[in-house]
Order: sequence, then structure tokens, then C-alpha cells
Amino acid sequence: MSQALIELRDLLFAWPGQAPLLDIPQFRLEAGEALFLKGPSGSGKTTLLGLLGGVNLPAQGSVRLLGQTLAELGQGARDRFRVDHTGYIFQQFNLLPFLSVRENVELPCRFSASRAKRARQRHGSVDQAATQLLAHLGLADPAMLARRADSLSIGQQQRVAAARALIGQPELVIADEPTSALDADTREAFIRLLFDECRAAGSSLLFVSHDQSLAPLFDRHLSLAELNRAAAPREA
Repeated sequence: MSQALIELRDLLFAWPGQAPLLDIPQFRLEAGEALFLKGPSGSGKTTLLGLLGGVNLPAQGSVRLLGQTLAELGQGARDRFRVDHTGYIFQQFNLLPFLSVRENVELPCRFSASRAKRARQRHGSVDQAATQLLAHLGLADPAMLARRADSLSIGQQQRVAAARALIGQPELVIADEPTSALDADTREAFIRLLFDECRAAGSSLLFVSHDQSLAPLFDRHLSLAELNRAAAPREA
């Protein structure tokens, strides 16, 4: 079997003094795959995403990204590894309001030399990479790039957040409930744009949401409750 982009084995995580929140025997995300993971509130999805990024470490088992076991790295090395290889689209987008649209999109390349190098190789420059990504995501107006992020609509902020996640071709893009504030038509249009850009960049997509209606759009869909033995009903 070929090496997965993400592989979890015998993962166990609990906050101090509490029962296990996550108990996942096995999980794989393949290179180039678009996976929908249903994760309702309280299911442990935020903790799982923290483990995938190396922000948290498991009590038992392993989290491997690109063949690297994250627990083998120190905190600083995990931070560098995360920004080099993973782009995030957060539920609240987490744009820096005092920066321009362009500056927000280019941020990962300021922290990751490898992503800046990939952006230059693919687009000629980091600036051009930001311009082209935003145009592909429906923000082609040059005046838009100079606007402050806090002057944008929700839909515009969402697209800026996607461009920031995608710049520099990270191998993994994680989207955490990024469409929760959008209507049904806008949600599907955004997801299809996201698929197009992930394919163009060669990125895998892990899309976490409670909205099951989006699942059929993806290569594969799973429920965190089914993966997580800690969420299984207890026998009397």
C-alpha cells in the first residue's frame, strides 16, 4: 500500500483529568483526495485538527503527515512543518483586519520559505501567485487587492481565506466549516472553486463540516463519530 498523505494509527487523546475524547484506530487521507468529514459540535473535530497540525500531541498512537511522525519533532519544528505543508481555511476565516487582501493572502509565504519558493516557481512571484489565485476565486478587480480585509463581505473574506490557504501549493488543505455563513447555492459554487484550485495545486482537501448535504460532492465522506470509538454508545 502506498504512503498516505495523513495516517493516524491507534490515536488516543484526552484532556487532563477527563475521559478520552478521541480514540481512532486508523484513518488515512490519500494524496490528491477530497474528503468530507462530518464533525458536529462536540465531536472532537477541533481537537483532531489540532492533532493533525501538531498543535496537540496524542497520549498514545501516532499522527503522520507526509511520512513524518509529528511527535518526533519539537514544538518549533512542528510549527515550521505545519506552515510548510498545510493550508487552513477557518470557520471565522481569521483574516488580519488591518492588512490588505494581498498581504493576507501572502502571509504563509512570509513564514515558509518553501511555500514562497513554490509560489515563485509556479507563478513567477509571490505577488503574482496571490493575484492569480484571487482571480480564479472570483476576485479579479485589482482595486480589491489593496482593500483592508475588514472591509469585505463574508463571501469575499471566504475567498481570500481560501487563497491564503492555497498559496505556495501546500500538500494538505484543511477547511473547518468554511461555508457555514453562506446560502446553499453560494456554498456549492465555492466548494467547486476550491476543488479546482486544490487539483491545480496538487493538494489534498480535508473538509470538516456538520452539513451532510455537501458530502456527495466529495471523493469520499466519513463521519468522525464512526471513526472515533470514544464517541460510541456505552453498553449498559
